[in-house]
Amino acid sequence: MEQVILVDEQDNEIGLMEKMEAHEKALLHRAFSVFIFNSKGEMLLQQRALTKYHSGGLWTNSCCSHPRQGEKITDAATRRLKEEMGFEVPMEKIFDFIYKAPFMNGLTEYEFDHVFVGYYDGPVHPNPIEVENYAFRSFERIERLMDSEPEFYTAWFKIAFPKVKAWWQQNKMQ
Repeated sequence: MEQVILVDEQDNEIGLMEKMEAHEKALLHRAFSVFIFNSKGEMLLQQRALTKYHSGGLWTNSCCSHPRQGEKITDAATRRLKEEMGFEVPMEKIFDFIYKAPFMNGLTEYEFDHVFVGYYDGPVHPNPIEVENYAFRSFERIERLMDSEPEFYTAWFKIAFPKVKAWWQQNKMQ
């Protein structure tokens, strides 16, 4: 039984709950999102597996999940990137945010989301249980696609993407 860490709005741990129950009750829990870039400045996106419990088939950031009890958030991000996309890289946390997104199936994501970035130019080996497809895309192409087809992107990606772009422009543009 997979559990999530329930938190308050300052990310203080307040309990544990089975993952699906937390999503059914729309309770705030700890999560992370990983954004991987290649040397061209393109972002690695994944299309979530069609069988995911929500947002199946939608495009999103490189990897996202929930840390386990007692697991450092950076270690959890590294673990899930390896499990979902088949590689590991050093990552740095760039910001966090809280979002709440209800879904048609009655579940709600209500997350305190820690956002990490990393850099990678090697082969990607996605786990087919987690990932339907993947692509490296420029900020400009992602923006065009999100403008023309917003329904193909996850709720949290739509919130995090402009924040990551602003961080990139401030910190990484050459």
